[in-house]
Amino acid sequence: MTLILLFVGFILVALLVLYGMFYIIFRRNGSTNKDDRVTPKGEQYEIHAEVIRRAVNRVLPVPFEEVSITSRDGLKLYGRYYHHKDDAPLGIFFHGYRSGPILDGNGGYLICERRGYNVLIVTQRAHGKSEGNVMTFGIRERLDCLDWITYANERFGTKIPIILMGMSMGAATVLMAAGEELPENVKGVIADSPFTAPGDIIRTVMKDYKLPVRLMYPLAKLSAKVFGRFDLEETSAREAVKKSKIPILFIHGDDDRFVPCQMSRECYEGCGSNKRILTVEGAGHGLSHCVDAVRYEACVDEFLDEVVGES
Repeated sequence: MTLILLFVGFILVALLVLYGMFYIIFRRNGSTNKDDRVTPKGEQYEIHAEVIRRAVNRVLPVPFEEVSITSRDGLKLYGRYYHHKDDAPLGIFFHGYRSGPILDGNGGYLICERRGYNVLIVTQRAHGKSEGNVMTFGIRERLDCLDWITYANERFGTKIPIILMGMSMGAATVLMAAGEELPENVKGVIADSPFTAPGDIIRTVMKDYKLPVRLMYPLAKLSAKVFGRFDLEETSAREAVKKSKIPILFIHGDDDRFVPCQMSRECYEGCGSNKRILTVEGAGHGLSHCVDAVRYEACVDEFLDEVVGES
């Protein structure tokens, strides 16, 4: 009997440890209901806090249409559609891990607005109003991206050029989507600060926190399988871009202390389609536009002129 109780106790403790890891890494909690007006913590963000606030406050009052889709696994996902001009190209933007759509998407929105593009800013699954309790680091989110493209084509027609845009996990999401079969009107991808693979970024963060990666990562992978019902290594941005048929612009700050700049370089080097890369000196994670808006926008404009046409 004692051995049975010890065994049961061990199993319960193991499950608690696994669920704790799942909750911290993958599960929706209060941090996924991000107030777009609150800038991230850390010295790199504090330096640019006023610039970020001004950009966010320019976008928040702009009228938008709330739109929604049902994902292929039955979740209701929401987005904000900004209409600027009939029959204009459409930018579809995906935000990052535990972040806000306008906090991450304000730079992309303002570029699209200036060019007369319409904009759809998606709220990713398990964030904000969108349903779901599990973040999969781009694995299921890439399929949501395909569903948003389908929504756009059914609503606006397949002749409207679409540009996929993303920041951080959102950038990994659109890169993973680029490896799927996409409609011909998806003309390009702009990926700002993407990671190479879900496992890579999780291991990197574990190293940053001085955790034993060889022990902790297998537990994280198992927790995703047991409680999230997904395989953390099902796909990756690194592998997807090898199969991409559409042009991709990679953007990364060389002082990114969360997602190493080398991850964008690795994706760029392995990319099988037309590609460009912009590295912004001194920029932290997702801060390239804040650090050098002139160079950032010039590079994006040049890319969009090439893949869509001059506005």
